[in-house]
Amino acid sequence: MTKILILHGTNASPDANWFMWLKGKLIGEGNEVWLPQLPDAEKPNSKTYNAFLLGNKKFEINSETVIIGHSSGAVEILCLLNSLPKETAIKCAILVSAFKDDLGWESLKDMFSEPLDFEYITSRCGQFILIHSDNDPHVPIEHAMYLSDKLNGELIIIEGQGHFNTEQSPDYKRFPELLEIIETRIL
Repeated sequence: MTKILILHGTNASPDANWFMWLKGKLIGEGNEVWLPQLPDAEKPNSKTYNAFLLGNKKFEINSETVIIGHSSGAVEILCLLNSLPKETAIKCAILVSAFKDDLGWESLKDMFSEPLDFEYITSRCGQFILIHSDNDPHVPIEHAMYLSDKLNGELIIIEGQGHFNTEQSPDYKRFPELLEIIETRIL
């Protein structure tokens, strides 16, 4: 059974966007899924998030774990991998609308309090897939290109989809393209 962790973004919750839909689909396929409410999501903090995620003894992060993150949740994947012990690595990370710096937003500064060691991060994960749109209003595509290069990851560009959230379209209560990527490339 694959263990899947889904991380929402800034000012979001498990009920936002496509997260609950994806959780339901993945559980229906026999996976163990954890979709937590991240603490103080209006001002993401990588140290707080890491302590919260690693402190849950009911969901062990291991070689069968897939982590999916949206926006600052995608950045948290990198921060979490950056702090994992050397004996722990995950199967795959999927970063949707990830960014490489605080984008000039005061609320995102605490996501980058520790420098990212990309060599170490890539040693903690078997596969990186980055999903980005060519017209994301919050995160320029150059961020995804930079991260895919640093992570030696696969960059999938889906045209005209903004930030993959309900701000773009009410249809983003579902994300079938992401489910297909998970089903065909990971599970």
